[in-house]
Amino acid sequence: MQLSHNEEDNFSLARFESMLKTNDVLFFDSNEFENIINHYLENGKISLAKKAVKMGLAQHPASVNLRLYKVEILVFEDKLDLADGILNELKELETSNEEIYIQKAQIYSKRDMHTEAIKMLQSALEITLEDAEIFSLIGMEYLFLEDFENAKYSFMKCLEADEEDYSALYNIMYCFDFLEQKTEAIDYLNLYLNKNPYCEVAWHQVGKQYFDLKEYNKALAAFDFAIISDDRFVGAYLEKGKVLEKLKRYNEAIENYNITLELDDPTSFAYLRIGKCFEKLGCDDFALKNYKQTVHEDPLLDKGWIAITDFYIKKLNFQKALYYINKAINIDEENVLYWKRYAKINRRLNFYEEAEQGYKKSLELGNYELETWIRRCDILIGLGEYETAISSMLQALEFYPNTAEIEYRLAGLFFCTNKGEKGYFHLNNALKIDSEYYIIIEELFPNIFERKSVKQIINSFVKLS
Repeated sequence: MQLSHNEEDNFSLARFESMLKTNDVLFFDSNEFENIINHYLENGKISLAKKAVKMGLAQHPASVNLRLYKVEILVFEDKLDLADGILNELKELETSNEEIYIQKAQIYSKRDMHTEAIKMLQSALEITLEDAEIFSLIGMEYLFLEDFENAKYSFMKCLEADEEDYSALYNIMYCFDFLEQKTEAIDYLNLYLNKNPYCEVAWHQVGKQYFDLKEYNKALAAFDFAIISDDRFVGAYLEKGKVLEKLKRYNEAIENYNITLELDDPTSFAYLRIGKCFEKLGCDDFALKNYKQTVHEDPLLDKGWIAITDFYIKKLNFQKALYYINKAINIDEENVLYWKRYAKINRRLNFYEEAEQGYKKSLELGNYELETWIRRCDILIGLGEYETAISSMLQALEFYPNTAEIEYRLAGLFFCTNKGEKGYFHLNNALKIDSEYYIIIEELFPNIFERKSVKQIINSFVKLS
């Protein structure tokens, strides 16, 4: 009985693994070793691939392909000098073996010598019968060089050679997007679709380009064609849902998001968008149900927790909002968006110490918005923590120099801490920047505002009624 090609490969693999267990030495021809090694490399089993290479070369020391597999493993392990030495020997033996040039290019690439890698791959192009793979590798090297025009051209040549290489198509779109060539991208996709009218990936990409251009009706038509081409294409239903949201057709958007839940494993993104649609329709119970399903599906998705929290904030149910934002913080205490809401909610509940901690944590995590500095300062003033407030405002001044809101607060704070000279300095600074903002002193430091000397300085800039 004659074995099929796959059965032969599986038989060879089973014999090889049996040999490893028993320590027997069995003979395999070089093709068998190549298939065994390739299987292990494709499955990420590098140590087994190395064993197969070693045994293969022991039985077939002159095999160029087995030595090339050895080079591939050495390159993977960053043993570039050893790999390069073997390649130089092989090049003397076989000047027309494209794999030698490809591996040489890989070494150049790993050494960040991308121009040299491209030259080596261009040499491989002259002798290869498989243009697509080489053009793809050249495109990647141009991406490393951030030469997006040449990268785009290379991936286009790759797609010409293999019209079903969708990774090349995605890379072409990446280049168009980086170069902000939306119209050109659509023109290119239309040319491609003239030859491949039922390519769902291309229709999907056309839709995304129109979506970015805010041409929502054209985007909708493109996603419909993607679905006609493949009615199980989850990405097209998701994108169609996003377009329908933009068109305020929320019920239809929900239908498309629900289709994705039926076709594939549920995604937190789909639940979140369904929740947003229901909220827009005023169906609060359904909105909340889907938001909760979002965080159940992916507890690390901050947009889910924020959606629930913001839902309760809009309803002025700050206790519930606080409960959920605390749950979110317990999962990820380094998320600045959580801490900003934590501070806002506690401020609305008059829990000022907790609110101050929220703003402080937001600043520590890199949220340097002016509002964050100001809110924290005003709470510290209310708590009588003048020195901490001064320290915070001086830091804020480094990020926002010549800002009246900061200067007025520093003036009031220095007067409160009996540092009159600094108080007058910052008051003068503040009035020079914006004299109408003197109301900050009046509201935050009423006792300071009543001082005769302070009023005189303010009067010199603006006539008080």
